[in-house]
Amino acid sequence: MNLNKAMIIGNLTRDPELRSTPNGNSVASFSIATNLIWKDQAGQRQERVEYHNVVAWRRLADICGQYLHKGSKVYIEGRLQTRDWVGQDNVKRYRTEIVADNMIMLDRAGAGAAPMGGDEQPPAPNEEPVIDSGQAVGSDTNTDTDTNPQEDEIKVENIPF
Repeated sequence: MNLNKAMIIGNLTRDPELRSTPNGNSVASFSIATNLIWKDQAGQRQERVEYHNVVAWRRLADICGQYLHKGSKVYIEGRLQTRDWVGQDNVKRYRTEIVADNMIMLDRAGAGAAPMGGDEQPPAPNEEPVIDSGQAVGSDTNTDTDTNPQEDEIKVENIPF
């Protein structure tokens, strides 16, 4: 059995570059930075940044090109692939990329996101899910909900599991 799976969460280092192949398939390429932070033996904070090349194809490429921009926080799931080619200087070159199968935008809706045009709605992963506590607004158990109904909402990112 073989497994080739890559999952990363990070920020785009540049806007996606959207192109089309000669047969009409869309392809988007961009780079994502991830950070590793730790304390060394002396207790000093250390940080290492890794840069990952990402390629998305077809409809996912179109979505990346439309909704992602430099600084966007995303989750990318895909597989590792290494390409090789001979450069103009006749030197063989290699590039390892993540070929994206899935992308989830992790930025909050409207928080620095690029404006969207037309009647298109953002994909569902961009929406912030909210779990209702089940308490009716204006019930006798808590009169504060009339003035601030958001206090009764539990956000998914606050759930510890």
